[in-house]
Amino acid sequence: MVSGKLYTYPGNFRAFKALIAAQYSGAKVEVAKGFVFGETNKSDAFLKKFPLGKVPAFESSEGACVAESNAIAWFLANEQLRGGSGELAHAQVVQWMAFAESELLPAVCAWTFPMQGIIQQNKATCERAKEELRRALAALDAHLLPRTYLVGERLTLADVVVCCTLLSAYQLAMDPEFRRPFGNVTRWFNTIVNQPQVKAVIGQVKLCVKPAEPQPVQGAEKKDKKKDDKKKDTPKKKDAPKKKEAEPKEELDAAEEVAAAEPKSKDPFAGLPKSSWDMEDFKRFYSNNDEDKSIPYFWEKFDKENYSIWYCEYKYPEELGQIFMSCNLVGGMMQRLEKLRKNAFSSVVVFGENNNSSISGIWVWRGHELAFPLSPDWQIDFESYDWKKLDANSAETKKMVEAYFKWEGADAKGRKANQGKIFK
Repeated sequence: MVSGKLYTYPGNFRAFKALIAAQYSGAKVEVAKGFVFGETNKSDAFLKKFPLGKVPAFESSEGACVAESNAIAWFLANEQLRGGSGELAHAQVVQWMAFAESELLPAVCAWTFPMQGIIQQNKATCERAKEELRRALAALDAHLLPRTYLVGERLTLADVVVCCTLLSAYQLAMDPEFRRPFGNVTRWFNTIVNQPQVKAVIGQVKLCVKPAEPQPVQGAEKKDKKKDDKKKDTPKKKDAPKKKEAEPKEELDAAEEVAAAEPKSKDPFAGLPKSSWDMEDFKRFYSNNDEDKSIPYFWEKFDKENYSIWYCEYKYPEELGQIFMSCNLVGGMMQRLEKLRKNAFSSVVVFGENNNSSISGIWVWRGHELAFPLSPDWQIDFESYDWKKLDANSAETKKMVEAYFKWEGADAKGRKANQGKIFK
């Protein structure tokens, strides 16, 4: 019997699929706590198992990791839910699961996300979503006319996935008038949500009586108020030439609107004093000159008052295999720290050889505290390293900086520098 942990936030309809599958199969599933809608888990431990950092995600008690909601539901399902032993039935179940993702989900999200305060309402987008949903429901209704379930004579994952995908539409948007042409779909939906195994996960479902009103997106009111205040404070220009009518903007789909509605993050270094050191100037000098010139240039320009130097060492050298994989590990970390780039510089070195290596490096950044906790965007990999602040005035630090900037020397176990990565 399968057992393991399901990572998800509360009320996630995608996770409902897996939990319902577990109800039927008897799989023992523990739901992890601490996940919040709209927030990606960026801990290093989680990303090692699930590189995209998204939920739902499932980890079995044997350590097997499965991402994507439909795949998790299939993994947790029993033979009945997968359609029985026939290959055709399996294919038909997968067909309806794909139908839910491609034909139903985009329309349901575009229509109901504004009602949940996830994205700003766009009337044209909502109207188009309604028409797309009507078209998909018409096909579904015709299929269900002579059938109780989507595939065969028993409930399968096809029913579970399509039902969960339509759940918010039936609860928030599809009023009796909208539902009227799709009586077979509604009859089927009521059958599925009232199965004991389904009800144990999603609870009692009340069908929509009146479509919910769009909810304000968090933070949108303040943004609109600032725009209004700016308009009031801006003096009107006399005889201003008429502006050419702007071309209509391309309408965004639901996923694009969610991304566009995400508030811009504040610069974590905004509150720190300004520095006279032009770090970009040093980076250019380092790139265009040999280390024999660039290292003295670093110490000549370095601002000890407003910048600090740190040493890092990878905590798990025993897990390192091929050298190129270790270099990729370092490069991946640097790519994920893109927003830190203008305020930091580093040289990280891989020491040793295949299956006997270590990773350590020198970092320089603005301020005197560990930089990574300042922003959630920077917290993906740093916990996999030990960090030590260095004394910028000591001869030992100057010796270390020179060795790491040149990719020379050896680690504590005598393994020689093999390759390095520069973050600039």
